[in-house]
Amino acid sequence: MAVIEQDLLQAQEFATQPLLLFSEGASTQLLRMMREKDLNSDEYALRVFVAGGGCSGLQYGMTFDDEVREGDTEFVAHDLRVLVDHVSAVYLAGSTVDYVDSLMGGGFKIENPNSAGGCGCGKSFRSKEEGGEGAAESDAGGCGSCGGH
Repeated sequence: MAVIEQDLLQAQEFATQPLLLFSEGASTQLLRMMREKDLNSDEYALRVFVAGGGCSGLQYGMTFDDEVREGDTEFVAHDLRVLVDHVSAVYLAGSTVDYVDSLMGGGFKIENPNSAGGCGCGKSFRSKEEGGEGAAESDAGGCGSCGGH
């Protein structure tokens, strides 16, 4: 098999897998939030993105959006429509989004295999691609600048 054919087969195999995995709890909570905001799930989707900033260099973001943009990846997770732009997809590929409810309150948690480490706040991270390769993963403590712990 030629190398190009092998690359195409691998790309097709990857394309059939969702970009992000959502736990049922995360999807349920997000759909509940949409209902509370009177957002029609046929018109709106959850947009998950990565932006520059945060205490570790990059930060996660989620918002409800009614516009699919050129280059977006669109998929459905437990009845929740999800959009990810092509730049964020590089940083988020293979990540898992969960909703965690504890005595201290509830919140979304993103497990990202592309993260080389982050702050204890859980909202920002360093990418392995941005020179963080080999850095020890540190999710303990806080940075002080994020209003963290």
